[in-house]
Amino acid sequence: MGKVGPLSKIALRRAWFQVHKWIGLILAVLIIPLCLTGSALVWDQALDHVLNPQRYATTAGPALSADKLAAVAQAALKDKSIASLRMPANPGDPAIATSGPSPTKVQGPAPRTNVYLDPATGRVLDVASSRSGAVSVMHMIHGSFMLPGVGRAIVGWVGVAMLVSSISGLWLWWPTVGRWARGLRWRRHNNFDTNLHHLFGFWISLPLFVLSLTGAWIAFPGFFGPLVGENSRPMGFAADRAAMNKAKPLAHVGTPLVRAEADALALAPGAITQVTWPTDYRANWQFVIAPAKGKSMTIAVDDARGAATVAPEPNRGQASTAMLMRHIHDGDDMGLVWQIVIFLGGLLPAALAVTGIVMWWRARGWKGALRARQKAARAAA
Repeated sequence: MGKVGPLSKIALRRAWFQVHKWIGLILAVLIIPLCLTGSALVWDQALDHVLNPQRYATTAGPALSADKLAAVAQAALKDKSIASLRMPANPGDPAIATSGPSPTKVQGPAPRTNVYLDPATGRVLDVASSRSGAVSVMHMIHGSFMLPGVGRAIVGWVGVAMLVSSISGLWLWWPTVGRWARGLRWRRHNNFDTNLHHLFGFWISLPLFVLSLTGAWIAFPGFFGPLVGENSRPMGFAADRAAMNKAKPLAHVGTPLVRAEADALALAPGAITQVTWPTDYRANWQFVIAPAKGKSMTIAVDDARGAATVAPEPNRGQASTAMLMRHIHDGDDMGLVWQIVIFLGGLLPAALAVTGIVMWWRARGWKGALRARQKAARAAA
């Protein structure tokens, strides 16, 4: 860990210990739910399959056309208007239609209603709010502690604190005497939880550093983006996103879905994977089309004129580094090995928070007993 004088090394160790201890004690109530939900959300799709099997009770066969599925979804939504339709990405997946935003006084993404459809038959499998269900609640806890407005920043600062905790923990793990390999031994203390804390802390320190850094990057893209020479959120991004969140689907469209779909496919042949309805903010249809070869593209069809054009890439203007950070943090498209690392990277810090509290509480006990003995000894002298 570098050569440091004896006195300064002891002082540094004490300072790191205080930083590490109080981060764990003060933020444990936030760190534990943040880590546990992050661990579970690595497998959010599999978890939703287990918790809501009715949504995935699909039948084999080719999917119905988007207009037929949309008609069924609109009937299920009743007085709400359909805003988007996502076709199944894989065999066995449902088609999912989403309503426009519902009125709310709470900041953040507006609540919407999701309709899960059997793509082959059009049968309604489930109707649920975007804010209901265990998986949705875990997403809200992990993303903002369910505190609209300030919650995302709180999550980001907890990520910064965990970043510091991983560094300070590694410093404290490093043996003060002998080679560093001595630190890999299981028995460094008489207490089981202390040995657990030391050993788990070492093995999780690097993954925790990466997950904390990427989490903070996601929460504060305006700070981290310029550090790598990227503008992660172009001018007007926040206002545009807020307007899209509140945008309502048009009550009456000028171009029917069937015709808009034909115009889009004429420009870019392929399979439609998602349809977005015209809104009072952006009056055009949007079709995400997967061609036989190459990347998917988005085609915009003007609702008034029916003219189809290639829309800008959805992530244009967003930094490639920011997208990479999100993939690393979520585990999307990163392979099974890294997903397992993320899963453990959520479980182990929660366990470390618990063992850290136990160690602190026990230390309070023996320090209190020591002070009592010292006081009694002084009184007897």
